[in-house]
Amino acid sequence: MNPVVDIDSFSGFCFGVTAAINKAEEELSTNNTLYCLGDIVHNSAEMERLSRKGLVTITHEDLSSLRNARVMLRAHGEPPSTYHRARLQGITLVDATCPVVLKLQQRIKADYDNARNSGHNLQIVIYGQSGHAEVNGLVGQTEGSAIVIESPDQIHLIDMSKDIVLYSQTTKSLEGFNAIVSAINTHKDPQTSFKYYDTICRQVANRVEQLKKFASTHDVVLFVASEQSSNGKVLCNHCKSVNDAVFMLATPDKLDPQWLKGAKSIGICGATSTPRWLMDNVADKVRLLTSGKSSFTAE
Repeated sequence: MNPVVDIDSFSGFCFGVTAAINKAEEELSTNNTLYCLGDIVHNSAEMERLSRKGLVTITHEDLSSLRNARVMLRAHGEPPSTYHRARLQGITLVDATCPVVLKLQQRIKADYDNARNSGHNLQIVIYGQSGHAEVNGLVGQTEGSAIVIESPDQIHLIDMSKDIVLYSQTTKSLEGFNAIVSAINTHKDPQTSFKYYDTICRQVANRVEQLKKFASTHDVVLFVASEQSSNGKVLCNHCKSVNDAVFMLATPDKLDPQWLKGAKSIGICGATSTPRWLMDNVADKVRLLTSGKSSFTAE
């Protein structure tokens, strides 16, 4: 009997990435070339597909040499300096910043501006991955003054004798955020104020439990994600925490038939950067390998 092949309905692009890709395809349907500042999504297969349509990925260094071009800002968002440079160079921006990220940028900027205008010596702290595109955009709202910490081990970077406000990168874990909050509460001066805002995107955060439930109900799980996807590695490890037979692969040709041996149910899932069409292609490869029509069968 052929195994049941099931694709996780919660996996794949978050709405911010979906909107950005839709906007890119819409632009490319009327223009031959569209530049994108950084990878629109951390998935090499999807990037290759969009490249064939005319999307050209550039760096911030490349941006300085462009004039009168159309440049897309991806869902991660950008600091104010990018908008300023674009205006000086006659660049038309196609802004695909995720609405959740945009709202967070505005909140951080408001806090920074209010503190600066009132003379309040406020420390803005961001729980996030240093150097990440989204975090760079958030720090940019504070003219580079925000403190970025990735774990409780780094709270020594914060001056505990000053007032603190804490925000989070939208794609970080709620568990990690709560650990930061607890660490600051433990070490801060009791005379200072500490406000914190859970700004984690629930569409992303809720995927951890959804994926763990999905992974636990299948004999074998194929986690589809590009090697450069940090989100993919994190989510795949969560799947492995409940199922030893979880295998990560970037494309269908990376599928090892031996992974499928003896499986009665095979689950296919992916990261927030994994396109649905790629998971479909992996499912097709699984069905081919387990159908008895190839040189390998799972029996």
